[in-house]
Amino acid sequence: MSYSKGRLKNFQVFPYLLTIFSSLYDLSDTYCSMFKKILWRISTRLRRLFGKNARTVWISHPIFLQHQPGPNHPDRPERISAIQTALKQEGIWRRLQTAEAPEIKDAQLALVHSRNYLHELEAAQPLPGKIHRIDDDTVICHDSLQAARFAAGAVVKAVDMVMNKKAWHAFCAIRPPGHHAHSNSAGGFCLINNVAAGVMHAIAQYRLQRIAVIDFDAHFGDGTAEILQDDPRVMFFNLFETDIFPFPQAEQYAGNKNMLHTPLKPGTGSRIFRTTIREQWLPKLTAFRPELVLLSAGFDGHKQDETGRLNLHEADFAWLTHKIVQATASCQGRVVSVLEGGYTLESMSKSAAAHIRVLAGLSKADYVVAYQKHLKRGKSNNPTP
Repeated sequence: MSYSKGRLKNFQVFPYLLTIFSSLYDLSDTYCSMFKKILWRISTRLRRLFGKNARTVWISHPIFLQHQPGPNHPDRPERISAIQTALKQEGIWRRLQTAEAPEIKDAQLALVHSRNYLHELEAAQPLPGKIHRIDDDTVICHDSLQAARFAAGAVVKAVDMVMNKKAWHAFCAIRPPGHHAHSNSAGGFCLINNVAAGVMHAIAQYRLQRIAVIDFDAHFGDGTAEILQDDPRVMFFNLFETDIFPFPQAEQYAGNKNMLHTPLKPGTGSRIFRTTIREQWLPKLTAFRPELVLLSAGFDGHKQDETGRLNLHEADFAWLTHKIVQATASCQGRVVSVLEGGYTLESMSKSAAAHIRVLAGLSKADYVVAYQKHLKRGKSNNPTP
């Protein structure tokens, strides 16, 4: 985008204005919440007004289409293009920056995964035109490992962009997903833990001490939990359905001081979901005062998704994103969202678009407003509370 000299001059002043407004969030808790909401709205409008740095950046790469786990596999290449189509239909796409993901460096990858595991992945690569099953769900083709390296590289780039104020928020449209990848093993469609790579890069490069990782995929983020357990620099918020892969047991999500695991029963709908987030997550997230937020953005909690049995609406993902952004005002933006699950194309793309709309600072979509009214009147189309 090109700017006139006058607008560019104003744009150079904008970071200072935004810093002033954002710093007011750090004042004493004696200031009322209404005042903070007013300041948030002012800063949001400033971000919209001053252009490029105020926007969310979409980070992706053509290599992600080359990850071909098979025609009947839920992680289809069309997932990314479906989100793009939804963004264009809703007029969101033109409000985004776009950037191409780089390949992650070996040194950055070594902060997350063991050398032996990475060698095992390289050795498992099949010949072109063939596939290799790591387990029943996790399938790779000849280009899958390269796609996974670029997926992790996308998150590293996103962290760099938000930390260096080249973007306010970032959405990484990547595949394969990552939150089931452990330090020493693949699983659940995942090869490299993309979010963990972003966390470790942020710590190594920027010496951050308070990073919030928020996983709202319907499946338990077991890989992320294993990699980040007991790390005092990270607070991990992990929402999941109880009786689906990887079938977590209670002892798996108990006892870690830096983790808040939130199990949801099958059929959980909008009201219980929102109440749970409001009561269990938001106070602790605000109190943690993160310097950076990374989201494992899974949209398989939607009621139409083929892999889960939660009963959420796309408006719930917009609501959740808005609450996260509000609660993490201490980090002055710096929200990196990373695509995880969501496998029914229509519901996944609608939910992702609703999520990105909020990150881009745009006004609420009509369907979000309508659904909110339904919930307030107690007339939700969702039969489960």
